Formats: sequence, C-alpha cells, structure tokens
Amino acid sequence: MKRNNNLLLVNPWIYDFTAYDFWSKPLGLLYVAGILIEQGYKISYIDCMDRYNRDVLKLQNREFPKKDEFGRGPFYKEEVKKPEVLKNIPRRFSRYGITEDVFIDELTKIPSPQVVLITSIMSYWYPGVCRVIELIKEVFPGIPIILGGVYAALCFEHAFIFSGADYIIKGNSIRDLIKILEQDAGNKKDYSKYEKGLDNLPYPAWGLYSNLDYICILSSRGCPYRCSYCASFRINPKLEFRNPIDVVKEIEYWHREREIKDFVFYDDALLINSEDNFLIILEGLINKKLAVRLHTPNGIHVRMINEKIALKMYQAGVETIRLGFETVDPRLQSETGGKVTNLEFKKAVDYLLKARFKTSQIGAYLLVGLPGQNLQEIVDSIRFVIDCGAHPRLAKFSAIPGTKIWSEAKSHFNLKGDIDPLFHNDALLPYLSPDITIKAYQQMKSIAKI
Repeated sequence: MKRNNNLLLVNPWIYDFTAYDFWSKPLGLLYVAGILIEQGYKISYIDCMDRYNRDVLKLQNREFPKKDEFGRGPFYKEEVKKPEVLKNIPRRFSRYGITEDVFIDELTKIPSPQVVLITSIMSYWYPGVCRVIELIKEVFPGIPIILGGVYAALCFEHAFIFSGADYIIKGNSIRDLIKILEQDAGNKKDYSKYEKGLDNLPYPAWGLYSNLDYICILSSRGCPYRCSYCASFRINPKLEFRNPIDVVKEIEYWHREREIKDFVFYDDALLINSEDNFLIILEGLINKKLAVRLHTPNGIHVRMINEKIALKMYQAGVETIRLGFETVDPRLQSETGGKVTNLEFKKAVDYLLKARFKTSQIGAYLLVGLPGQNLQEIVDSIRFVIDCGAHPRLAKFSAIPGTKIWSEAKSHFNLKGDIDPLFHNDALLPYLSPDITIKAYQQMKSIAKI
C-alpha cells in the first residue's frame, strides 16, 4: 500500500433492544490510535456512539447530553427493523448512536484514508459493524478496511463471511495490524516495543474527543481465572500489569489536562497481586490528594478484599464498587470457577462497610439463567446479598462461544446449527430459557430492589 499517512478509525453503532452509556468507550481502539499517532499517522476518528455529537444534540433540542453525576446517560436511538432471526422477540429493536446521515456527512468531511480501522465490541452488535462498513465502501470505494475487537476475536468465521471487512485481526496483536498497514509501504520503523508490555504503550488517544465526562483506565490486562461462563481469556490470554506509578501519572495527567474527575477501571482482575499493583495506585492517588472518583464496573474479586484494601479504596475516592459473586450456591460457585465462597463475600462486604462505603455503592453481580440454575437459588442469592449489606445487580446469562459452558448452553437454549451471534445477547434470556420466564425475571428484579 502506498502510504498517505491518513487513517480513519471508527467505533460502530449499537444495534440492540436496549443500550445505555455505562462508561462505554472503545479503549482498545483508542490505544491503537495512540500508537499510530506516535508513529506519524494522521487520524480521523468517528465514534458513532459519541453522545456529544453536535448534530445529534440538535435533533434532541439539547445543548448537552442527558447524564448523571458520573457521566453516564442514554444514547440517541432510532427504531429499525428487527433482524429476521429475531422477528418473534416481542421487543423493539433500535440503532443507538448518531444517525446514518450524520455518519455519512462526517465521512465526506475527512481526507481520503489509506486504510479504515473498525473496532467491534459485543459480538451481537455486529449489525452495526456491517452497516458501517457498507456505508464506508460507498463513500470510499476500494479503500481497505481492517476489523478488530471482540466480535472479530470470538466470531472470526462469521466476521470473515458477513462483515465485509477486507482484513480481520483475531486478537490484540499490533504486529498483525502493522503488517497490513505497512505492506509495500517501504517503512522500516520498529513497532516491536508495543508488544513488550503495557508500559510501552502510549496513552489512549483521548484527545480525539472534544468532550469527555470520564476516562477509562487499564492497569492490567487478562485474568488468571477461567470461569465457565466467561470468554475474556480468549481475548486476553496473558495476565500482565502496568507499572502502578505510571497509572497514577496517567490519572493525574488527564485530571490536569482535561479536568476529568471520573476514572473507570476496565481491568478484568483489578485486585490480583494488589500489594504490588492496585494498592500502590490507591496510595499514590491518596498522597497526591487528587479530587477524583474511581469506578470498578467490571466486577472485582471478592477474595482479594481485606480491611487494608477496603480502607485505601475509600480514602482514594472509589465511588462505585461491583463485586463478582454470581451465586450463593456452593456447588455452582465451584462449577463456574471457584473464585468466591459465601463466607469470603460476607467478610469482604463487612470490610467495605467498616471502611464507610454505603450499601448503594456496593453492588454484587448475580448470574441469572445459567443452564440448570434453580429459581429458588437465584432468590436465595438476592436475599443473601441484601442481608450482607450489599446491593444485588442481576446479570442475565448469555451463551458465548469459546466458554466452557458453551455446549451445555446451546443445548439448554435449543440453539442448533450455525448460531447467529445475535443469540449471544443476554436480553434474549427470558425468551430462550426453559426456566426463566419474563414474569419470573420481573419478580426477581422486584426482590432485588427491596
């Protein structure tokens, strides 16, 4: 490829029954953008999910997007026709994010790119990926398109057949991306440093956003656990950490340069080896007296919480805690991963309450709809969490390819043949599960709000 230095990076739309900005940003794509900017590329960026897009705000007669105190809020949406395989699901289906007209207008304003890079997040959001690619090819015919991200990694064959991308990257290899970008370009730059550890990566390119309410932080990548329902190890098979002092410096940098107050940890295993990592981050933030709020939406490991960590979390400004608990049933705890016991959960919540966290800040994820899961066990789990002093957060089970429970889940939900990734959507649980009806799920939600 003849190098013209212009690249277009795109975060596609969400097509779903529901969507909400719970601190959702394409962090992997922003890291890639940071690398490419460091290497001299000129980046055009379109985030189809940017709630600050001026044209979309005009459609809503708003100057600013609706948001809560932590920067979360609803996406603009337009109802669209449901995919044929979902025609029997009695719910409205929508495209969330900017309108197609706004997207096309954005495309016409940028210089013709050498290559287009597109990310993908949830596998069942692939219709947004396909539509973005389709429109880009109309505006920039013949320009190569590279697809990466979660959908590309978990559903490579499906993406290869249906996405329309010219190249698909299966994983986090910057080497594969550069090989495509720089083939026949005569470029002799060395990109190998970026694969030698997280500390060699530049900051994510948050400067591509004109408005930011929060920033996502990654202090580690990967997870040592292999829970039966989770596929994160297929995306990040290796557990690696950043220098915790550098994490503190990054938070301080964005707090100073962009006046960001809310920082959201995207780690899958934030408390692993905490003495050498997260505790140092907390102590660094405490010493610097930064007026920041920290959030842990991905779920932290209960077993790692002790009195010291709980106190430091409170002192450093942790605002939102999400605990990975899943179930009160000891048998299911063992079968799904063995990462927590009921006693460990109660001790962890006690430590957090003693450190002066409020019940409303301590959420505990509970899985609903595991194959063979007893309804009474879910109710017992909800009540146990409440009795311990935490707030239950129901997480509907979804069947994900590559997980240990995938085959069992396919049989349980009667999924046969080539399964469309749309069926990975947890919103379908009450319509697919032989056990969890809509009425039963609503009853469990009511109990969880007690």
